[in-house]
Amino acid sequence: ADPTRLKTYQVVVCVDQSLEDQLRANAACRAAGKEEEGEQSAVKFCSTSSRGVFGQIFNDFGDVFVLRDATGEEPRSVMISSITKDSPPTVTCLEEHRHDFETDDYVSFSEVRGMTGINDGKPRRIRATGPYTFSLDEDGAGEEIKSFGDYERGGYATQVKMPVTLQFKSLETALAEPDFLITDFGKFDRPATLHAAFSVLDQFRAVHGGALPTAGSAAHAAELVELVKQKMAAVSAGEPDEKVVEMFARTCAGATGPMAATLGGIVAQEVLKAISGKFGPIKQFVYFDSAETLPSPLPDEAECAPRSSRYDGMIAVYGEQFQRSLHDLRYFLVGAGAIGCEMLKNWAVLGLGTSEKGEIFVTDMDQIEKSNLSRQFLFRDKDIGSAKSSAAALAVRAMNSDMKVTPYLDRVGPDTEEVFNDAFWESLSGVCNALDNVQARLYVDQRCVYYKQSLLESGTLGTKGNVQVVVPNLTESYGSSRDPPEKSIPICTLKNFPYQIEHTLQWARDFFEGVFRTSPEEVINYAKRGDAYVDDLRKQGVGTMLSTLQGIKRDTVDERPASWQDCARWARMKFEELFSSSIKQLLHAFPHDMLDSHGVPFWSGTKRAPSPVQFNADDPTHAEFVYSATMLRATVYAVGTDGLSRAEIVAAAAAVDVPEFVPKSGVKIATTDAEAAEEQNNGAGGDADDALIDTLLKSLPGAEQQKALSLNAIEFEKDDDSNHHIDFITACSNLRATNYSIEPADRHKSKLIAGKIIPAIATTTAFVTGLVCIELLKLVKLGYTSRASAADAVPNSWAVPKSPEAVAEAKKEMEKRLEYFKNGFCNLALPFFGFSEPIAAPATKVPGGREWTLWDRFDIDEGRDVTLKEFLALMQERYGLEISMLSCGVSILYSSFTAPKKIQERMGMAMSSIASTVSKTEFGASQKYLVFEVMCNDADGEDVEVPYIRYKFR
Repeated sequence: ADPTRLKTYQVVVCVDQSLEDQLRANAACRAAGKEEEGEQSAVKFCSTSSRGVFGQIFNDFGDVFVLRDATGEEPRSVMISSITKDSPPTVTCLEEHRHDFETDDYVSFSEVRGMTGINDGKPRRIRATGPYTFSLDEDGAGEEIKSFGDYERGGYATQVKMPVTLQFKSLETALAEPDFLITDFGKFDRPATLHAAFSVLDQFRAVHGGALPTAGSAAHAAELVELVKQKMAAVSAGEPDEKVVEMFARTCAGATGPMAATLGGIVAQEVLKAISGKFGPIKQFVYFDSAETLPSPLPDEAECAPRSSRYDGMIAVYGEQFQRSLHDLRYFLVGAGAIGCEMLKNWAVLGLGTSEKGEIFVTDMDQIEKSNLSRQFLFRDKDIGSAKSSAAALAVRAMNSDMKVTPYLDRVGPDTEEVFNDAFWESLSGVCNALDNVQARLYVDQRCVYYKQSLLESGTLGTKGNVQVVVPNLTESYGSSRDPPEKSIPICTLKNFPYQIEHTLQWARDFFEGVFRTSPEEVINYAKRGDAYVDDLRKQGVGTMLSTLQGIKRDTVDERPASWQDCARWARMKFEELFSSSIKQLLHAFPHDMLDSHGVPFWSGTKRAPSPVQFNADDPTHAEFVYSATMLRATVYAVGTDGLSRAEIVAAAAAVDVPEFVPKSGVKIATTDAEAAEEQNNGAGGDADDALIDTLLKSLPGAEQQKALSLNAIEFEKDDDSNHHIDFITACSNLRATNYSIEPADRHKSKLIAGKIIPAIATTTAFVTGLVCIELLKLVKLGYTSRASAADAVPNSWAVPKSPEAVAEAKKEMEKRLEYFKNGFCNLALPFFGFSEPIAAPATKVPGGREWTLWDRFDIDEGRDVTLKEFLALMQERYGLEISMLSCGVSILYSSFTAPKKIQERMGMAMSSIASTVSKTEFGASQKYLVFEVMCNDADGEDVEVPYIRYKFR
């Protein structure tokens, strides 16, 4: 490599190159470095190699690499309640506000009252002394603080990201003195063995005419084992794991799609780090493997020999028989977004669903939008507006014409159980989720447990990713554990006391929904349904009815615009109401110098004292608010705005004569959520409210006029830059932020927060899908993708009493199988990789040495629809259980306390007839099963907790 040529590049990446070529390229990159501020800066170098089920990554970013932001997280900020003048000074945070800082972090202070000298913006190093306290840890910090005034109240401590200089070793040096980033602590001792194995490949190739060890060759494996032993002995690195070296030797001639995706995702992120200085780079070697996927015993040379097939790389690793089993898979992919597209691409490379038996089913109800194109790589400009599942199916068939892909446009849920019916689920080899919401994930998870299907679950959030494998009769399910619920913003904080930009954005979003969607929808409903709508309102209580009717009267009579000028006037008056009058009223009730009952300033802690905003047409934020509000109001009322310029609308708004504000007396303003709830509950008045409702109803448009009330309710859409939605919310939020002296957010940040956009990047998506496909290969290896697997062979096997020895043997086998699988969590930014065995499905013990998990049930199939009498008898005879209550859904079909006459009537009825009659429901045409929940006793009359019953009635 010519160093002068390399000077034009920022990063050089070597992929699957010999060690000799890597050393030469790395040396050239270092020689091509540029002089920067007296230090030599090398061209950044990355290398990666994928050898069978083993992968290697190496980074060399030079002797001087400036890391500007190690994590990429938003700087943390916390409100403080005191700063001492001790040595060192101690800072205490507001109650229930954890700082989440770490020792050696840097912070700056702002808005501190009294000790104003500390608001100089200077970064100060800290030592974390507790979750709510930290000390200033720099020399002389105590003396400096003493020179400032005494702390009074308020203030923020905000993390400051300080640049860090990192030094990397060259590849030549690092080979002799390796630094390993451990990806799996269950394989803590494996990197040393793999480091030697990758290092000696060139030696092997030199002896064998440049060829890698022959796939599946035991002789070549033995030869490589000896080379690794010699290498590790020469550097005193201990003894190698010979089994690992054998697997490496017998598979390194092959290549697999999942390993390429996994390594590619990591390395692509490392390239971005090298260019930007953002996120912590890998120092310096990473070794990763998926040896658990390999068949046992390992396939031999004949089984791994090339077939002149596109799958020869996979066959060289897993053998032809294993590859054929991939072709036969029938997999259901739920979601065709970022992960879904990447998953389909990987499956096309693996050859899933390409045989006569195999097929891929993909469903997604969404259509392709322009914003999808940056991360959903199966889609192109021509696909915008098309269904995601259909476009993805076409694209993946273009990659692999043998792949059979059936697209659906249906949401997977209770309303589509006739589409995704018993026959559909029972025909599958497994299910893979590529979803973006918890509710849909939980539903698919429940279906997989019911049909005993494996589930591959994954998700990404920026540089973070996770993978969970759910294995029938082995692991817990996705729904077995839940994340804590997201913290909601208190009502009084949103309404009167915001202190973060997230609060003002949520407030602006709520205002948008109320004024431009909910209010028009109420008018539309009133116009369509008339008296029936009013009757429904009455059932909701006087308070709700009164406020709703006042809103309808306001929108249809009092403030209905007839022209764009009326819309502009409304926008200007709303500006005055939201950002001036309401703030003046709040300050009238709670003046800036007000003290509470304890003598503490009212405007302290999280309460920021607001100030009204004076409208200024020359201020871009003011102008944006009245312009976008005018355009949205005009859209709601179908008022023409063609040909109008922004300047005309802003000028019309500025010309509106705004009455001078006069504060109201006796207005109660809620300062806590409890007071806000009490205000709402006290909204139901007496006779006066009833009289006002009657007056309002008489003033509303009559039956004939109702038909002319054509309003347009606006659905919030974040991705259309021409619809004024994000523009309005950004301006509205930033004006509110100005009221409360909160740092405003630009349009991009406002769109992310208000639109609840989940950050997604292609690097994490590639890495996560690679990990998912590795777990899929393990499921294939262990037979979980076969519907005729041993796990399903004996119905109700759990209910058969077992000896202690049999129970112990079964547990041992379960533990052995669990070791194959890995749930994973990663953060490519740090970088951090964490893998752990899935949690075993918790077991419930019942008498007779029996136990059951969430995967178990009673499967009752008598080949016909039995009567209740027969059903009770068979449960007694076969399982020694006397049923005391039996239910289907929310309907009780039988219980010991039911009237004897009714029990007698039902004893001779078929089970499905009883369920249909009692629940007053009809069964779907394809429905074959009913689910019963039971309470029962054993032979001793003791209560026994048992799983549900799946009863086949047709």
